[in-house]
Amino acid sequence: MCELRVSLGDRSYPILIGAGILAGSEALARLAAGRQVAVVSNDTVGDLYEPRLAAALAGAASRLSIRLPDGEQYKNYESLDRVFTQLLEHRFDRRCLLVALGGGVIGDLTGCAAALYQRGVDFVQVPTTLLAQVDSSVGGKTAINHRLGKNMIGAFHQPRLVLADVETLRTLPPRELSAGLAEMIKHGAIADPAYLERLERDLDALLSCEPVALIAAVLRSCEIKAAVVAADERETGVRATLNFGHTFGHAIETGMGYGQWLHGEAVGAGMVMAADLSQRIGLIEAAVVERLRGTIAAARLPVRGPAWPAERYLELMSVDKKAQQGLPTFVVLERLGQASQRRVPDAALRATLAACTG
Repeated sequence: MCELRVSLGDRSYPILIGAGILAGSEALARLAAGRQVAVVSNDTVGDLYEPRLAAALAGAASRLSIRLPDGEQYKNYESLDRVFTQLLEHRFDRRCLLVALGGGVIGDLTGCAAALYQRGVDFVQVPTTLLAQVDSSVGGKTAINHRLGKNMIGAFHQPRLVLADVETLRTLPPRELSAGLAEMIKHGAIADPAYLERLERDLDALLSCEPVALIAAVLRSCEIKAAVVAADERETGVRATLNFGHTFGHAIETGMGYGQWLHGEAVGAGMVMAADLSQRIGLIEAAVVERLRGTIAAARLPVRGPAWPAERYLELMSVDKKAQQGLPTFVVLERLGQASQRRVPDAALRATLAACTG
């Protein structure tokens, strides 16, 4: 098992990564001992993996299982209310512990519930998708979606523990594995070219769920994410670079309807668009764009956005969280391994939309 820490003073917490580490986790057992514990999941993941948590949760004062519908379209007010209602009906107090068992939807929503319930309770992330293990479970960004924009209602609320077991990835559909690779490719592109090269070399092993390759890659992605979060928890500076590809990607997710494109699929196409935009404003060479396009395609991800008019994209991007006075800002590549956030000329943006969609 590998361990690293997200360093945030008295809110620091460990990330544990390995194979077969859910059963009997001592770290989870210590957090659960003597407390009311609610495990939030969906039926598919809950049936598969909640029994593996039984030993670690044996010392809880009481235990509640909350099951939610599966899919991005259910990351909404209604699901959040279901969590609150069950916690209140079972008289959960502010010492309770919530456990998010699932992918990014469950993790984001459970974290949001933990941030709001009785003005904040502890929670643990047990991510069971590749995307959640390398990205959404780390850093304390919690949210639900609004019909006008993705992740627009939420809070920063750090977990007490992240427990990433790569064995859970064996039951993922191929699309979900590819979606996770998108965020890993992003980490290499913005922070570590050597890691990007390793991902390119190991793509087949990762897509085949080879445990050694997975543990090493999940660890490196979490190291990158943890370092950025420690430096800029509230996304006022360097943490914004983690949104490379996300301005375009969130527009695609919202415009298509939540759940039609997986988050990682939208980010994959969004990264190609952001790289193309970076090249058009004179920051990187065309060869870098083509390299990223090839890597993203090799990960079995889309490399083009939907065939919408430019005005549709601009409308959707105007409500992005990074927008300033209704005008989108973009994370662009200065070079492989370095990114920045900036406004871009309208002509370059429209040229990218014309070249990279449809």
